Amino acid sequence: MTKTIHLFLMALVCSALPALAENKVYKAAELGLTPNTGKSQSALMQKAIDAIRTEMKKGDKAVLVLEKGRYDFHPADAASRNYYVSNHDQPQPRPVGIPLEDLHDFVLDGQGAELVFHGRMMPMSLVRSENCTLKDFSIDFANPQISQITVVESSAENGITFRPAPWVKYRISDNGDFITYGEGWAFRHQYAIAFEGDTRHIVYNTADLYCPIANVKEVGEGILNAPGWKDSRLKPGTVLALRSWERPSPGLFVTHCKDTKLHNIKMHYAEGMGLLAQMSENIDLDGFSVCLKGDGDARYFTTQADATHFSGCKGKITSVNALYEGMMDDAINVHGTYLKVVKRVDDYTLEGRYMHSQAYGFDWGYKGDKVQFVRSATMELLDGENEVLDITPLDAVVKEQGIGMDGAKTFRIRFKKPVPDEISEKAGYGIENLTWTPEVYFANNTIRNNRARGTLFSTPKKVLVENNLFDHTSGCAILLCGDCNGWFETGACRDVTIRKNRFINALTSQFQFTNAVISIYPEIPNLDGQKKLFHGGKKTAVRIENNVFETFDAPILYAKSIDGLLYRNNKVVKNTDYKPFHWNKDQFLLQRVNNVEIEDLFFYRGGNIIKEVKLNK
Repeated sequence: MTKTIHLFLMALVCSALPALAENKVYKAAELGLTPNTGKSQSALMQKAIDAIRTEMKKGDKAVLVLEKGRYDFHPADAASRNYYVSNHDQPQPRPVGIPLEDLHDFVLDGQGAELVFHGRMMPMSLVRSENCTLKDFSIDFANPQISQITVVESSAENGITFRPAPWVKYRISDNGDFITYGEGWAFRHQYAIAFEGDTRHIVYNTADLYCPIANVKEVGEGILNAPGWKDSRLKPGTVLALRSWERPSPGLFVTHCKDTKLHNIKMHYAEGMGLLAQMSENIDLDGFSVCLKGDGDARYFTTQADATHFSGCKGKITSVNALYEGMMDDAINVHGTYLKVVKRVDDYTLEGRYMHSQAYGFDWGYKGDKVQFVRSATMELLDGENEVLDITPLDAVVKEQGIGMDGAKTFRIRFKKPVPDEISEKAGYGIENLTWTPEVYFANNTIRNNRARGTLFSTPKKVLVENNLFDHTSGCAILLCGDCNGWFETGACRDVTIRKNRFINALTSQFQFTNAVISIYPEIPNLDGQKKLFHGGKKTAVRIENNVFETFDAPILYAKSIDGLLYRNNKVVKNTDYKPFHWNKDQFLLQRVNNVEIEDLFFYRGGNIIKEVKLNK
């Protein structure tokens, strides 16, 4: 009887525990956030988030609901944060419009809200948070740093005559330079991307254009002439996005988070990448789009760099049901970062350094992480893995509560097993963190009218790319890379499936690594000296099947340093939309490959099969 009563009381207590946790719904209007006022909401948003965080207890779930409408955010009253962001410039501190930090089981429900930012600021961050969902809102800037103009006339005698878009603020300097400006910024742009006015495709065979906008004169109301800018490819009606190479902040920054959901978010502009996620686990994008505001949008561009970018993440990255268009770089890039070995301390200890000026200052790894070593010149992996016993930043920023990794470029790492004798600062080696590498699912997306490339993958975990439309990506559509010499982005792909995708007129311009529609292109300075191939490692490690390629030019597949490639049941439809110009005249260009099977590849013209290819190598 006593045992029965004891069990009953235990069950009663356990059943009461969930009642202690609450599902709290906060209405933004009740916290002082009001849409359509034109006033900055930066300070009010920060105050609201702080209030929610203070009230939340362990087990609570909180939802912040915005009213539909426009919310403006200015840098003057924004939060100030020292965030070190992968693959971006590192201006510190950064103004942040909506800093979401140290949250759990939190939902930001925008209900279609338009979040509009001003000047140079990071719109939103999600930091050190778990099981959070951001959904149903858009992010934009009132006056983007990319400046849009339209060609009115173009001649060999008088140069380019153009009209700036209505929202572009500009002035002509005393020496005739065309200067665009906004809140806290001004640019004399020197480079541009050209779009066809009617189709929004990037103009054929243009790539990155140098634009000498000097000695400019007003020749009509809102119409200017640049006499030294002469380019016959830029016909009247061509729309140009004048840009710099600066990328101070992404539109949304996710770091040190777990189980993040980003649903039905539209990123219309950011002066960096649309989304940058680093050192985070399990990120689910569903309808996270980097896109224009519909077919009637007067703009032709979106972000200054990649639409989405994942650096040093793990778990699973999912990106589905999205539109990626008009960005100045790739739709998605997934990679880790090699540390360059700069000192051998002893047989168990190395010092490794972040090498790229836009990739440093954040955690690289932790105790217990699995690592491997790569020879930079040949991109050959050394046999076996090792384990981190301890990692210490040597040049990090001192925080109030001790030393953190913020700002670090160099780490001292002690390993569980002895480091091979050949690895030292004299030999040229990189360290790859294998623990912080993700699985990727990229499906049912549209990528169109963007600069450079469609998608980049550099992870040893499973990658599945299916049912996507790649429409005029201008460079290659899919790139499998790996580089321990420039960007220092890891690493080798071991299990990739590319299937049921449609590719329309890739390669209309030349960019880095764009040797074919699908380009397997690790950066290897000494390819002739390489003995072990980089990508693959098993039969059919990379599978390209049941895709449709609609193309005006020759190159379909370029592969370098791969062991295990299958290309099967793909359909190639030749068209005459553009004149072939690519330097690569081979449909399949293979360099240092093994176990490659290319079979049942059909070429079509006018609905009829014109050639069938079978190749085994």
